[in-house]
Amino acid sequence: MTNTEIKIKNQPKKKAANIQVDKLRTFKGHPFKVLDDEDMDNLTESIKAQGIISPLIVRIIENTDEYEVISGHRRLHAAVKAGLSEVPALIYPLDRNEAVIAVVDSNLHRERLLPSEKAFAYKMKMEALKQQGKRTDLTLSQAATKSDTAAEIGKSQNESRDQVFRYIRLTYLIPELLDKVDEGVIALSPAIALSYLSKEQQKILLDAMNLNDCTPSHAQSIRMKKAAQQGTLSSDGIYEIMSEEKANQTERISFKVQDLKGFFPKNFTQKQMTDTILKLLYEYNRKLERSRRSREER
Repeated sequence: MTNTEIKIKNQPKKKAANIQVDKLRTFKGHPFKVLDDEDMDNLTESIKAQGIISPLIVRIIENTDEYEVISGHRRLHAAVKAGLSEVPALIYPLDRNEAVIAVVDSNLHRERLLPSEKAFAYKMKMEALKQQGKRTDLTLSQAATKSDTAAEIGKSQNESRDQVFRYIRLTYLIPELLDKVDEGVIALSPAIALSYLSKEQQKILLDAMNLNDCTPSHAQSIRMKKAAQQGTLSSDGIYEIMSEEKANQTERISFKVQDLKGFFPKNFTQKQMTDTILKLLYEYNRKLERSRRSREER
């Protein structure tokens, strides 16, 4: 598949046109990130010099004169940065589900994909195929079957159906934890286990991670998952697990946030509390130093 073609069953006819950028809309729920990084700067400079070589893929938004981008979100962003008022595009007459599948398929070929991008892309495609009437279910057991949609989705990426389900589990993480997966701070296996915690439990976990300056090991994640599924995972339990010293972890002093909140205004964030504590310790240390010098001068 190239940047200027999409493959759909009963391939519809496409139409080439130049479209005003203010008539283009990003695809709703688009899972692939468009970053203002060095690659984007290079693409912008290339477009300034040569224009857009590969047309965008778009579809007409129902009952409007606007278009939804299927493939080419980075090119559109770079074109806007380059000051272009219109861009070349291929217009396909696709319904929403066909468009979702095309969006996913036209982006999964990228060399670098974040775990979150794969996760939401797989989920989007599975839901679209379900809407089209194909046999699929996000709650399916991960036991292998003769044929199912997860296997079909994974085939194009050389991944098993089990791995497709594993990635989809990441969509149950709160954004802050999912960002840590994308950053490589939390590995895939622990992240999947943590996805079984409720949103509130995940927020408490994030707080405990920040407080102890650590991330949960795979074993700790499994323990929390089992406790969450059994309904026995409490806030104190999360803090206790995350305060455990690991073999590669230096000795540290830790406090539970709820024990500190009584000393600060209610609207204080954890960072504000930490900064205030460090400032007070600094002032206390200066006071001790002045006292020591005063004694020596007597």
